[in-house]
Amino acid sequence: MVQSESKMKMNNLLYDMLRSQAESERKKAFLTLELLSTHPAGIGDHSTSDFYDNANEALEALASADDRIATLEKYYKENKVQGI
Repeated sequence: MVQSESKMKMNNLLYDMLRSQAESERKKAFLTLELLSTHPAGIGDHSTSDFYDNANEALEALASADDRIATLEKYYKENKVQGI
């Protein structure tokens, strides 16, 4: 049986791990986009296609991390429980 959305609970350690991982991936995406913006010649293969692919991958990673953080906050931030 699925819990109602307003009553979903998550262990503090699991919440913190998932949030930390999403925040780390968010920072990595920002750093990648900054490097691509400020030092594009210093990034591996210099083809235009690879550059655009790298930029799109970083943007997708940023959107994914933001979505995961928002989901955790929406459903679990106030519903964390103690325990391991």
